[in-house]
Amino acid sequence: MKKKTSKKLEGEGSYTGTRGYNAGLAEHMRKADVGALADEAMKALEGEEGKELRKAEKEAKKGPQGLRPHR
Repeated sequence: MKKKTSKKLEGEGSYTGTRGYNAGLAEHMRKADVGALADEAMKALEGEEGKELRKAEKEAKKGPQGLRPHR
């Protein structure tokens, strides 16, 4: 007798992973003091590390190719 196996579409576009991420994000948004986190981020941008944070943001916006060494 052949055992039935259920095949779920999983992989890079994992439905299970997406549901887990969304649930975690929703829980964080319910529990976190988003205003305080925003204030903390603004202070970091205006403080000593602001220049470094803006540089990191610029690199991140380039996407994965921005992380590859130039040849």
